[in-house]
Amino acid sequence: MANSAKPERFAYIDWMRGFACLLMFEVHGYDSWLTDSLRQTSFYKFSQFTGTIAAPMFLFLAGASLALVSDRMKQKGATPDQVERRLAWRGLEIVGLGYLLRLQEFVMGYHTAVWTDLLRVDILNTIGVSLILMAILWRICKDHRTTAIASLAICAAIVLATPALWTTMRPSWLPWYVESYINGVHTYGVPQVWLFPLFPWMAFAFAGLALGCFVFDEWATRHVPETIGWLGVLGVILFFVSIGVDQLPLQYLAPYDYWHTSPAFFIARLGVLLMFFPISYAWCRWGWGAAKFRPLVWLGETSLLVYWVHIVFVYGHLSILPKHQQTIPGATLGIVIITAAMTLLAVVRLRWKRHGAEFTERVRSIARAKSGN
Repeated sequence: MANSAKPERFAYIDWMRGFACLLMFEVHGYDSWLTDSLRQTSFYKFSQFTGTIAAPMFLFLAGASLALVSDRMKQKGATPDQVERRLAWRGLEIVGLGYLLRLQEFVMGYHTAVWTDLLRVDILNTIGVSLILMAILWRICKDHRTTAIASLAICAAIVLATPALWTTMRPSWLPWYVESYINGVHTYGVPQVWLFPLFPWMAFAFAGLALGCFVFDEWATRHVPETIGWLGVLGVILFFVSIGVDQLPLQYLAPYDYWHTSPAFFIARLGVLLMFFPISYAWCRWGWGAAKFRPLVWLGETSLLVYWVHIVFVYGHLSILPKHQQTIPGATLGIVIITAAMTLLAVVRLRWKRHGAEFTERVRSIARAKSGN
């Protein structure tokens, strides 16, 4: 595969992103296909709970990857302005793809579609806006240490502001499509927990950027196993810290909602994310992930494409199963089919990309040879 030569310290990033894809398939599959009565069961609630780590992982790794891409561009001679423009443009592309996906869903379901859904704030919108803001921060701060400190400060500010922005200090004076970026209110008059507003979700991206400034620093890249191990330890510490934070009298800031806006739940999820680093690194270096068959790495490398396509076949009018009509075994079979299909799609995409790169290199080699003559 195209990723067989990828350094292990980077393959584990894609493995984590691929694992988030698995959780995404599970959450979306059961949500779309199970009958209404089964959606009231403990099984369904647990299936949705396991997905509370998928979206944070995508955002967290987007921030970490920004640090990696920035360093690689600098090593190739790119100027700070070029780095900022490249990363900001990538953010704009992802925001645009988010709206394009909404447009596709609207066109395919025009009989029942509501035009306001075109402006719904979903995960792609939040990732894209986060990349734009992180690119600006990277340009301002210039070095790893300053960027990491600023990122953590912004992360903390977002987390602490979220409860109030969802309740007592809602910017309801804004148009709903603008306010929705802040608290996910959409057209419903109150924030919706199934949407992905910047508060609190963007905090995971800035936390990832701070981590990336450390993980891809010169010392850390020379001591990868030790660095990854300490990240796991830090994750455990943060998880237990979150328990203590939950006991603090934070309710005075705004009505306390542990599962959606509380700093405690954010810290707990951040701790879990860090615990995944030693697991993914060990799996890619010494476990089955060290073999050439790496489905999670492939899914991670093509996660944007996989996200787009699986939405069509799970939630869209091309759903592979009738929605809200399946038993647990039936929905589970559908999830297995979607997972296999998306893995195959990832393989095809990576091979196509590899052959395209090889063809481009051959053309360049011929051009260089002719210019030399």
